[in-house]
Amino acid sequence: QVQLVESGGGLVQGGGSLRLSCAASGRSFSSYTMAWFRQSPGKEREFVAIINWTGRITSYADSVKGRFTISRDNAKNTVYLQMNSLKLDDTAVYYCAASRLGYTSAASEALKYDYWGQGTQVTVSS
Repeated sequence: QVQLVESGGGLVQGGGSLRLSCAASGRSFSSYTMAWFRQSPGKEREFVAIINWTGRITSYADSVKGRFTISRDNAKNTVYLQMNSLKLDDTAVYYCAASRLGYTSAASEALKYDYWGQGTQVTVSS
């Protein structure tokens, strides 16, 4: 069983930055496709970013392109989400997810991910 723990959320002013971290247990982290999702109250879970097992391939939701960067450090069993130029609409609980499927198969579909973190709250103020 893989466990994921997010951290780094908080309150930030619009235009500011935050860096989220997701620490994974186990020794198979480097083989997983990793992704970030987010969910606001009353809304469905939304895809944010994905990264393949080597960290060489990434993709982003249109809403965050150019502002967010996903990365991973397999030696530390950690995936990151650097969030810049934050907007009010970025306010949500952010979840880290891992999939045994490859990058293309997992894609942006939440149901394709096998493991989820507990979430970390990001609140962007005006």
